[in-house]
Amino acid sequence: MSYIELKREVYEANMELQRRNLVVYTWGNVSQVDRAKGVIAIKPSGVAYEVMKPDDIVIVDLENNIVDGKMRPSSDTKTHTHLYRHFDSIGGVTHTHSTYATAWAQTQQAIPCYGTTHADYAYGEIPCTAVMSDEQIERDYEEETGVQITDCFKTRSPKEVPMVIVAGHAPFTWGKNGADAVYHAVILEEIARMAYLTKTLQPNTAALKQGIVDKHYLRKHGKNAYYGQK
Repeated sequence: MSYIELKREVYEANMELQRRNLVVYTWGNVSQVDRAKGVIAIKPSGVAYEVMKPDDIVIVDLENNIVDGKMRPSSDTKTHTHLYRHFDSIGGVTHTHSTYATAWAQTQQAIPCYGTTHADYAYGEIPCTAVMSDEQIERDYEEETGVQITDCFKTRSPKEVPMVIVAGHAPFTWGKNGADAVYHAVILEEIARMAYLTKTLQPNTAALKQGIVDKHYLRKHGKNAYYGQK
């Protein structure tokens, strides 16, 4: 079975992280799922973007078994596969340690919706997970990172909020494919930067009123959306 096109798409998505200055050295990874084949393609572990080639991308099944590839997959692979198994609507996942989003993670805070830029892309706050327990750390750290995220979305829609802050760690984003997940990683970093500046200028800034949040989110994503071209 050939995975040439899937590998190429995931390679390009990973390289976009570097082009967008969202990664330092090897601090990030992108994956994409092929649900018909039951596999994902993901960046190899610890390989610098400057030397990575499309054929280096690793194919694993949803139980984390290597299906195709000469290298070990990303150390975060179990987090990615956990998300694919629990979020049926997603087709790609991105993980970075981008500066502003990671700063929010390190303070263990959700990012409030302060303005319409945020509301255009995420419905309400960008949540921060609970801190991982000692028991979770001792079990399977990467799998439990996925559990942290899916637990955080028990009362949220991963389609309405395609991004999360993992407490003490860094952000994850997702989308319809790898490229879309990277797009949301770029958006998240900018939202995180804007929120940081907003809170710096006025620490007591209130979240945006719900009516404006609804208007901006629904005009792009609602059933009667009118933003953009048909």
